[in-house]
Amino acid sequence: MRYFKSALVSSVMAVSCAGSVQGQVDFWDLPPINYSDTAPSDRLARLSANLPDSLLQQSSTLELLKLLLEELEIPVESQVLVFSKTSLQNGLIHPRNPRSLYFSENAYVGYVPGGDIEVIVEDAVLGPVYYLVRSNTKGLVIERDTSNCLSCHGTGRTEGVPGMLIRSVFPDSDGHPLLHLGTEDTTHESPIEERWGGWYVTGNSSLPHLGNRVYTSEGSTKPEMQELDDLRSVIDVSKYPRPTSDIVALMVLEHQCRMHTLLNAASMNYRRTHYFSQSLDPTADPNEGPAGRVAESWAEKIVECMFFKNEADLEDGAEGDPAFQRAFVSRFPKTSDGETLAEFRLYGRIFKNRCSYMVYSDAFRGLPLAVKALVLGKMKKIVANDDPDFDWISGSELRRIDSILSETLPEWNR
Repeated sequence: MRYFKSALVSSVMAVSCAGSVQGQVDFWDLPPINYSDTAPSDRLARLSANLPDSLLQQSSTLELLKLLLEELEIPVESQVLVFSKTSLQNGLIHPRNPRSLYFSENAYVGYVPGGDIEVIVEDAVLGPVYYLVRSNTKGLVIERDTSNCLSCHGTGRTEGVPGMLIRSVFPDSDGHPLLHLGTEDTTHESPIEERWGGWYVTGNSSLPHLGNRVYTSEGSTKPEMQELDDLRSVIDVSKYPRPTSDIVALMVLEHQCRMHTLLNAASMNYRRTHYFSQSLDPTADPNEGPAGRVAESWAEKIVECMFFKNEADLEDGAEGDPAFQRAFVSRFPKTSDGETLAEFRLYGRIFKNRCSYMVYSDAFRGLPLAVKALVLGKMKKIVANDDPDFDWISGSELRRIDSILSETLPEWNR
C-alpha cells in the first residue's frame, strides 16, 4: 500500500513463494490468514491514515527516521549497525556506510544512509508486516511489501513464516559475505565467539567475537577481543542518530528476534491447522485433534525460549551503553518493590530474571487463546519449581519471576 500525503492508494503486490515449490502458495496466504491480501491494522498502518505534519513536511531522511522512531515508540538508543550486504538495500551497504537497526518489543526499523527506511510492525492479525518508507516529490510514501522482504524473512530460517532473524557472516572489505567461510543465525543460545560477524560492536565483552572486522578467504577467522567506546574513528557518525552499535542491544535483539519468530509461527500454524481441521469435520473440536497437537508443540518451543534455555555463558560479562539499558528498562512494568523482567545482569547471562520481557509484547498478547493458555500453564508449572526439565533456574529466581508476573501480567492471575 502507498500513502501520498494523507491519501491512501491501495496496492496489492505479487506474492513471492520464497522457499516453496514453484507454483505453490505459502500457507500464510491461504485462509484464514490471507496474509498478502488482508489490509493490516498495525500502528504504522493506522499512522499512515492520518499522517502528522511533522512527518509530511520532513525532507531529510535522517530527520524522518528520528520522527518515525518517536511515532512508533522505538528507543533511538537501541541502535546497532551492520555492514555486511545481507539485506534488501545491499547496493548501499558497506563498512563505511552501514545499515542501522532500531527496535522495541513490537517493531523494528532499518535505515541505510542514501536509501529507504525499512519497518517491521507487529499486527494483531497478520503478525509482522513489512514496509518501505521514503520521501519523494509526491510526498511521504509508505509501501507495504509482501514479496522482497519475505525472500529472507519468510523461509526455513524463520520457521517457515514471516519472521525475524539475525545473522553472523564473514564480510570482505566491501561487505560481501564470504559464504564459503560459513554463516550463523544467532540467538541467545549462540556462543559469543560465533556472533557479530558483519556488525559493528561498541562496548566490551570478556569473550572474543567476530565483530568490527572484515575478512579474506586466506586470513584468520578466529574471534578476537574487541573494545570500542564509539564509532567516530571508524565511520561518519553524523549520518546516524547515535555514534554507537551497542553490545547489549545486540544481545537483546538476538533473543527478541527468535522469540518473535516463535510467537508468530505458533499463531499462524495453529490458526491454519484449526481452520483446516474444522473445514474437514465441522462437528469435531480441533483442539482435541491436530490443532491441539500443534498448539502443544509450539507452546513447548515458546516456553523454552521464554526461559532462556541453553543461553550462552557470558562468563565475566559485557559492558555497554548505559543509555540503552535505561531506555530499555523504562519500557516495562515494575513491581511495588521495583523488580522487573527487564533488569540486566550482564555477567554469566543477560538478565537477572530469566523470563522474557516478551510476555508484554503485542505478539504474546495476540496469541490464539488455546496456545496462550498452554504457554501460561507451562510457565506456571515451571515457576512452581514443578518441572525438572528447567533446572537451570534456581528456586529463588523462580519465586522472583512468579512475584513479578503476579503484579505485572494480568493474564497470570486468571
